[in-house]
Amino acid sequence: MAQIGIIGSKGRMGEALARAIADAGHQLAGGVDQGEVPGPLAAQSDVLVDFSAPAALQANLDAALASSTPILIGTTGLEDAHHQLIDDVAETMPVLQTGNTSLGVHLLAHLVHRAAETLGPEWDIEILEMHHRHKVDAPSGTAKILGIAASEGRGISLAGNTESGRDGITGPRKEGAIGFAALRGGSVAGDHSVILAGDEERITLSHSAENRMIFARGAVKAAGWLTGKPAGRYTMNDVLGL
Repeated sequence: MAQIGIIGSKGRMGEALARAIADAGHQLAGGVDQGEVPGPLAAQSDVLVDFSAPAALQANLDAALASSTPILIGTTGLEDAHHQLIDDVAETMPVLQTGNTSLGVHLLAHLVHRAAETLGPEWDIEILEMHHRHKVDAPSGTAKILGIAASEGRGISLAGNTESGRDGITGPRKEGAIGFAALRGGSVAGDHSVILAGDEERITLSHSAENRMIFARGAVKAAGWLTGKPAGRYTMNDVLGL
């Protein structure tokens, strides 16, 4: 049983996390939100779960580091500078960062990697995602996870082989490119499909999130797993043993 602290406890994910912590038999150490100092929460927690905002990452990492409290970061919209901060902290304490805490999504990414590795560049890869109208970043963190899985399977750089935001006369599709399309509307928790399109055949690998609780349950499982681990930067694949 772990004492789990929530950073971003009043948000939609924070409320779901509180339920998942109780369901899993752990204890809620408390929570903080925008404008509140995370240090005291870190000191009384065995592990922190952060679903706040990129702007708060520095303060949250500093608090975790000061009390040597493992931290799971599920915040999306992170940029290169944020990842460098995580890399630096992970040299001295355990940190798990992910754009999606669903166990099913990470199994999907594993299958996407295998498919992209097996099929040649003549198979076009398109990643389609849809989320609720309130989501502020695109492509989603999950779409990026799937894109990375596809690019690593192909042995190419995702940054140099991405096509997104197509509009107007775009010209033909570049061979080997990985395409992204983002849809927003309603209350969709998260739908993701990876389409591998060859000549006269297609393979579609998909995952649908029916409720935000799947992310909360995955985060709580990962947080419990992270407790007691040595310093390092971990992923959900480590939790699943992939």
